[in-house]
Amino acid sequence: MRQISFKKRAQGALLGAFIGDALALGPHWYYNLDEMRRDYGAWVDDYTKPKAGRYHEGLEAGDLSQSGYLLKMTTKSLVDNRGYNHQEFCRTLEEELFNCIDGSPYSGPGGYTSQSIREAWKKRKVEKCDWSMTGGHADTTEAIERTLAIAIRYSNSPKELAGAIIDNTLITQVDEAVVSMTVAYGAVLALLVRGVPFDSAISDHLMTMVKEGVLPFHAVTGNNLGPPAKDTAERLRTGNFASPDALLTPSFIARAAADQGVAIEPAWKVSLVYGMPCAVYHILPSSYYLAAKFSGDFESGVLHAVNGGGQNQARAILTGALCGAQVGIDGIPQRFIDGLKGNSYLLKLAENLAQQADSTG
Repeated sequence: MRQISFKKRAQGALLGAFIGDALALGPHWYYNLDEMRRDYGAWVDDYTKPKAGRYHEGLEAGDLSQSGYLLKMTTKSLVDNRGYNHQEFCRTLEEELFNCIDGSPYSGPGGYTSQSIREAWKKRKVEKCDWSMTGGHADTTEAIERTLAIAIRYSNSPKELAGAIIDNTLITQVDEAVVSMTVAYGAVLALLVRGVPFDSAISDHLMTMVKEGVLPFHAVTGNNLGPPAKDTAERLRTGNFASPDALLTPSFIARAAADQGVAIEPAWKVSLVYGMPCAVYHILPSSYYLAAKFSGDFESGVLHAVNGGGQNQARAILTGALCGAQVGIDGIPQRFIDGLKGNSYLLKLAENLAQQADSTG
């Protein structure tokens, strides 16, 4: 098996997310799969132009959506500031996005503006709230889609990873379950960038970090999720999230993906198993499943994410990052890089982020 360097994995994770975003631009948010097949054929295998009347009308094949635009903005902020600077990020968000949208679904770069961004925009621009008060209750993956860059940057510093992701997530989303699942995804992605396999043991790595006080989750069980000894129960309550369940999910999903007795065929039907809507509890399990099933096959992972319909853009962004981290940038088909608009800039951005991440830890 070929060895993949940390920097190659970091670059692959970021480019994989951008590619996933752009691949789903055309067939985004089709909940009627027959309609999606009618408009884009039996199998979407490359970049496509959005149809008239759809969410990203006016953009071209290979363009980024507003989610990709936000990920690019987050990455540039990390590179320019050599890490996460919350005040500078908020300033950039206001200048480069909030000043360019009007609170409606269709405004600003990338076509469609998500619910959580619209709510934060209203609190900031209309109600004049401080940045500490802009978060809302959207149960979606929008924070994960931009903070995955933070996870890559702090792959070697999980405690800083968790703190920065929490601070950034709270700008748009304040629900504790959403925040905990956002941090959990970031922690999983960081492990993959470091070369940890996406298998049934991945949660063991995460729970070890909890018990060491690195990740801010409660850990009230003993080894192998058994009961804790009475004299250690309180000591094990180390976190500020209600439970570690968001860290346990990836192992169960990976176990299912590897179990020959569990069949989701073809794999794009994972969207039907876990649900096609936008909520984080639909998108994360399907993304974990595809990333574990296609751990060495970026193309299959991201294309099954796209062809599952519904909120396939979020599913493809998250799956693209997880698969990209496992195969490294050299494992991503060249046609996906060539067809991505602004690829030279995005490649350089990924290289700079990977370099900074590699220099810490």
